[in-house]
This record gives sequence, structure tokens and C-alpha cells, in this order.
Amino acid sequence: LPARIRAAAAAGLTKVEFHMWNQVDLDAVATALRETGVQLKSITVGPRVGCVDRSKTDFIVEALERTIAACRRLGATDMVIAGGPALKDVSAAEQHDAMVHNLKVLAPVAAAAGMRLLLEPLNTRVDHPGFFMASAIEGLDIVEAVNHPAVRLLYDAYHAEVMGEDHRQILQRAHLIGYVQVADTNGRHEPGTGTIDWATWLPALKAAGYTGDIGLEYRPSNGTLASLQRTRQVFGMA
Repeated sequence: LPARIRAAAAAGLTKVEFHMWNQVDLDAVATALRETGVQLKSITVGPRVGCVDRSKTDFIVEALERTIAACRRLGATDMVIAGGPALKDVSAAEQHDAMVHNLKVLAPVAAAAGMRLLLEPLNTRVDHPGFFMASAIEGLDIVEAVNHPAVRLLYDAYHAEVMGEDHRQILQRAHLIGYVQVADTNGRHEPGTGTIDWATWLPALKAAGYTGDIGLEYRPSNGTLASLQRTRQVFGMA
């Protein structure tokens, strides 16, 4: 991971993110960030937890507090959380309500640390079968119900496209979106390799008022540097 941070810096990127902070050498990561001047955008709440189970609220809060400590150590302010595996014999409505409950408990903890929670819907058709909350629209409903500035949606264009969602509908509530990630369909490679109409999507994102970062959460189709160049071209940056 430290080598990847240095490679990102060499490629001209100024921010990075990664998933499981509790499985890496945090001292080595901190050194790489400090030496390169690269900022850590986000890490995932860990050990990896969902927020769909109301009986595990205390466990989730504890995981959040440990993740906040890691963020402080590494300079990050955003933490990603998902619904997690769907519960058997529990209705979708109950699981939805449990997520709202848990996030209402977590929000002030994150806010007191000066940090945010990013709620990420994950597609269930390809990558995350059996998970709860595959819809960005439902994610927005949950964020709206939590009604706290420390909880925002992580809108991943790839996951939403796989689930057949319309970006125009999602962007109607862009004020609730805290972060955006991209990948294309047909293999989750870089933009320009699949079916997403980026020439329409990107102007719509800007028109909706989103001015934050765009994370590149894709699998390079033909080498990382080539994929970055292609992404820059697709996004009109090259």
C-alpha cells in the first residue's frame, strides 16, 4: 500500500483512499502520505461492519470510534459504511429502519470528531449478492431520514448503473451526496470502457451542484497509467 501511494503521487494524483485500515501497516502508510504530500480521502469503517442490524449498534459504534482514531493518525476525515449482508427473516422495511436508527446514533460521534460518514449502496446483481441497500435512491432516503450533516451518500456511478438507476433521479438530491466514485460497466474498468454515457453524466453532475472529489474505483483494463490517461480524456481533462 505505501508503494501504491507513492505511485499515485508520481502519476499526479493528490488524494487516495483504501478499504481495510485494520489490515495494513498504518505507520508505513502515514510515512508514505507524509513524504508524498498526498491526502487520504477516506477509509472504510472497520473491522468491516454494516449498519443494517439494530442489535449490533454498540459494536458498530465501537468500530466507528476505532476508525476515527485511525483517521486522526492518517489525516482522513471521511469514513465509508454500507448496509452489510441482508438479515434473514427480517423485512426490508425493518432493515431500512435499523439503518436509519444506527446512523442517527453514529452521526454525532462522527461529527464530534469533525468527520463524516459516507453511506455506500452496493449493487447486488454482480459484485455484492445478498447485501442490503443496493439502491442509491434508498440510500438518499436513509440519509434524508437521518437528517444530519455528518451523514452523506457515497454515490458510485457504477453500482447505480448496474442496478439500472437513472442518474438524473439520483442527482435531484445532490445536496445529500458527499462523495462520488466512478467505474464503467462491462468489467468495472475505467470510464470509456463500458456503457455509461459520461458525456451526459459528467455535465449533469456539475449542473446538480456537486463540486467534491471524484474517486476512481475501477480495475484498469490495460495498465494503471494508461487507464488514468483514458479517464482524463473521457472527462475532458487531457
